[in-house]
Amino acid sequence: MNTEVICTRDLNVPTVRRRSCMILMMLVASLAVLAPVSVTNADPNSDGQGFAIVQAGEEIWQQIPGLDGVSYMKVYGDSSQPGVYVVRVRFDPWTMTTPHHHSKDRIVAVIKGPWYAGTDTHFDPDTATPIGTGGYMLHPAGGVHFDGAKEEQAIVQITGNGPTTTTFLDPDNGRSRKLK
Repeated sequence: MNTEVICTRDLNVPTVRRRSCMILMMLVASLAVLAPVSVTNADPNSDGQGFAIVQAGEEIWQQIPGLDGVSYMKVYGDSSQPGVYVVRVRFDPWTMTTPHHHSKDRIVAVIKGPWYAGTDTHFDPDTATPIGTGGYMLHPAGGVHFDGAKEEQAIVQITGNGPTTTTFLDPDNGRSRKLK
């Protein structure tokens, strides 16, 4: 029998392991809360018991105001209200956001990639790290980053706790950029 402790608050455990445990616990908590899906940007086929199914291709995407080439779909909840929220964000090819940060942690899972993320206050798409389909990234609260797509469309699913805000470092210089 394996008696290894998976999650611990012991400060002698490496930071990466503690952070991975935190991410895992957030994902598990998110899944537990998501069971009664009530807010979505698609027409879910409900079975009358609170379960909702949205098939691929049934999503309803909306342009994000002020972010040309970036659209979103609410999956669950509302990022401006208390509680768990889940959204999907779609980046057109050669579109990236400019440096910004969020007021709370967010977990970003790549649904379709590669998706590119840079962690600097200076916008330089050549320094962005490609994250493939199935990969994920933790955006810590206050962590400045920029992200988006290069040669092909990218779709990410973001999970967090609201209310949260997004602050662009230089909004007068644009919140998104077309790279080509």
